Amino acid sequence: MEVTGKIKVINAAQQVSASFKKRELVVTTEEQYPQMIMIEFHQDKTDLLNNYQVGEAVKVSINLRGREWVSPQGETKYFNTIVGWRIEKMQAEAPAAPQMPPMPASQAFEPATNFNEEEHDDLPF
Repeated sequence: MEVTGKIKVINAAQQVSASFKKRELVVTTEEQYPQMIMIEFHQDKTDLLNNYQVGEAVKVSINLRGREWVSPQGETKYFNTIVGWRIEKMQAEAPAAPQMPPMPASQAFEPATNFNEEEHDDLPF
């Protein structure tokens, strides 16, 4: 799956445990109702964010992860995580089609006034 939009936030890497680190990225989608999507990068993928700045348009390849947790009281809860594994800068869009030629001047559409009457009526009926 992919998420596209502009970078809103790039957080510093967090060392969660001795063997696990993560870094969070927030991307604002560009649609009628923009969404702020928080994406986690784990382990060596945290370094992928070093070359990006807030405001850049990006495409992030993601995986959805889900897990179950049972509280000490026996209540079961479910959590989702969006994990990024690749990020690319978006290219500026090229023109979709060649531009149309300019419209001729309005004089080109005016009726002719300087024609020979005999040449004008050359239809056989």
